[in-house]
Amino acid sequence: MRTPIIAGNWKMHNTIAEATSLVEALTKAGNKNQAEIIVAPSYTALAVAAHTAKGSEIKIAAQDVHWEDKGAFTSAVSPVQVKDAGATHTIIGHSERRSIFGDTDEILNKKVAAALRHGLTVIFCVGETLAEREANKTLAVIEGQLANGLKGFTAEQLKGLIIAYEPVWAIGTGKTATPEQAQEVHAAIRAYLAKTYDDAFAQETRILYGGSVKDTNVDEIMAKEDVDGALVGGQSLIAEKFARIINFN
Repeated sequence: MRTPIIAGNWKMHNTIAEATSLVEALTKAGNKNQAEIIVAPSYTALAVAAHTAKGSEIKIAAQDVHWEDKGAFTSAVSPVQVKDAGATHTIIGHSERRSIFGDTDEILNKKVAAALRHGLTVIFCVGETLAEREANKTLAVIEGQLANGLKGFTAEQLKGLIIAYEPVWAIGTGKTATPEQAQEVHAAIRAYLAKTYDDAFAQETRILYGGSVKDTNVDEIMAKEDVDGALVGGQSLIAEKFARIINFN
């Protein structure tokens, strides 16, 4: 059995005070599914979120990392720094990083290497645009993102990897992939992992769905066999909504 993961990506939201209040509320939210709970604050709130979460089940993720440990990279934050602030995980390859900030597969591959070098658990995001889905290129696009982003790593090196399938057309749009669409892609990702690495690695790897996950649709999404959790955006900012998602039925 794969332990479910409910992760919240706060994106560019929350002051230090707001982050503290939200983590405090989530520590009291209950966890009937014994899910792994992860929140990804802005860099400015990483340390305080980690401090507030100490002693609870909540783990802290960075939203991204640079591929170097230190250097002349103004505005960038290194894996050493986020780990020092209390992060145990990092998101890499979110569609907003790919589309807005120009992160290429090559850059993401270097970031994965840096995160693994420092013992951070990687949440690696993949997903297709609406045009790619309508052209029936979904699986080809996602396999390409996995092949290039994870290039050069063995199953042993990637042990603990978390993959997040986030159809770009469903992020922040209110549109959600149907549970059947999510299951189809998750199953294809698992088959790709089995083919590229081995079946044991494929069965152990947890694959999250992200893209307008809400308290009103999480139950049917989580009911699918190959959906191991959710990467939540907007509703992870609202304690009562995110608590309901954590305690999915």
